[in-house]
Amino acid sequence: MVLLIVDDEELTRSGVISSIDWENLGITKIIQAEDGLHGLEAARLHHPEIILSDVRMPRMDGITMLKKLEEELPDTCVIFMSGYSDKQYLKAAIKLKAVSYIEKPIQTSELRDAVQEAIGMYRSRIHSLRGRRLQSLETKARLAALLTSPNDADASKIRALSSELNLTITEETWFTSVIIHFSHSMETPDRIVEPIVSGLEAFLEGLGLNCLHLTRRIQYLVFMIIGEQPLPDSLLHAILSYLKSQFEGSGKFYITAGESTCGPENAFLSYSSAVGLIQNSFFFPEGTILTYADHAQKERPEAPSDTVFAHALSSVDREAAENFLEEVRMHYANTLSSLPNLARDRYYRLFMLLRDALIQQHLPAGDREETILSSMEQCFTYQELHDLLVHRTEKFFDETEEKKEGPENATIQLIEDFIEKNYMKEGLSVKDISAHVYLSASYVCTVFKNETGKTLSQYITDFRMEKAKQLLSDPRFRISDISSQVGYSDGNYFGKSFKKHTGMTPSEYRERIVG
Repeated sequence: MVLLIVDDEELTRSGVISSIDWENLGITKIIQAEDGLHGLEAARLHHPEIILSDVRMPRMDGITMLKKLEEELPDTCVIFMSGYSDKQYLKAAIKLKAVSYIEKPIQTSELRDAVQEAIGMYRSRIHSLRGRRLQSLETKARLAALLTSPNDADASKIRALSSELNLTITEETWFTSVIIHFSHSMETPDRIVEPIVSGLEAFLEGLGLNCLHLTRRIQYLVFMIIGEQPLPDSLLHAILSYLKSQFEGSGKFYITAGESTCGPENAFLSYSSAVGLIQNSFFFPEGTILTYADHAQKERPEAPSDTVFAHALSSVDREAAENFLEEVRMHYANTLSSLPNLARDRYYRLFMLLRDALIQQHLPAGDREETILSSMEQCFTYQELHDLLVHRTEKFFDETEEKKEGPENATIQLIEDFIEKNYMKEGLSVKDISAHVYLSASYVCTVFKNETGKTLSQYITDFRMEKAKQLLSDPRFRISDISSQVGYSDGNYFGKSFKKHTGMTPSEYRERIVG
């Protein structure tokens, strides 16, 4: 706790400080001021829990100082001290709800008792205040939950909760929903949100508006602004700008505001329109504010077919691939007419085309499918997702060019060609491969690992699994037949190998791809 001592006599201040073991009482910081004017400044700066103040001082007396602080620091407890037996001052101190009034010269035991009483009273006030605050927040959250649920607009429940909050809600009341979507789960949201909500409520109260709020699924903070008329655009943008400024530095987020609707039974429509904007905010830069007025947009040109990208990769045409990706970006960026899930599905297919191209170029295939999905899920914005694909595409062309520019390793090419022609043979071995290239088995294994980063066994398995995935995408082939077509006579062993490679069983993979 912080103690502020206000007295124009330095000897009194130092005597008070040295006479008591303040730390033992829970006072960890002591601030001094030489008169009421400086005491006022110090109190506003340090927000002391306890103020020990002289009554008569030059420039500003203690009573005047405390009157000015009464509204700013309502929970602070005050102890007055004076060398004058002045009943008028005593009456004023009692009116200001001072904890105690002690006379100079100060008795240490009397001062200690007065401070202990003040500490106890302060803690009691805070406990009571927090209880009322928590109860009010809970009631507001319950009311907000009713108003934002499509089937819960129970008029009697709404009346009961609004009455408990001294809030008037009628058929003529207007509702505007605001949602903040965070990229991560908010840690200790109450600690972060409460002062912001208090500031917003104070701002809105002066405009005759009320505000409810609740959190949903940790990452979503919902505000319901209530008034007797629709929010003017200028005021709405002022509110949204305030919220944005308060959460800057708390990570990535979006803010959306739904349309204003009239009547509690239509409050959900405001909420649902804000939810729709939150879904589409994915296509905008993080920190973007979207309102219902932004909903009307011009139609955007169609994005090119994915076959354009596949052809650019197979023909190793960097410029064509870059042009394709830029056209796709222009189609999706800053749009409210596309669905995020459909865009993610398309980008997943593009990542798979890129992976196939790596295999065709006899380059390491990179991340497995579940790793790609995990990387995509970590993209909070569309631009992050697009940049990820651009980066992987650039890496593909860089590696392809390096392969062309470096000395041709005929041995590796012969080995890969031989495996491509013989992968379906169950007995394919290192001995067969080494005999084909007229080199010893140990030398072939060493050279292949050094050049590709994979052992021959790993390469053969990966090659077979990629062929198996191609066959599984065609429902005409039975899984039992596919295993033998890629060099496995034992279907169970094939299933285990496939799951180890992809994280899915063959049937799960087929269901996911074919549907």
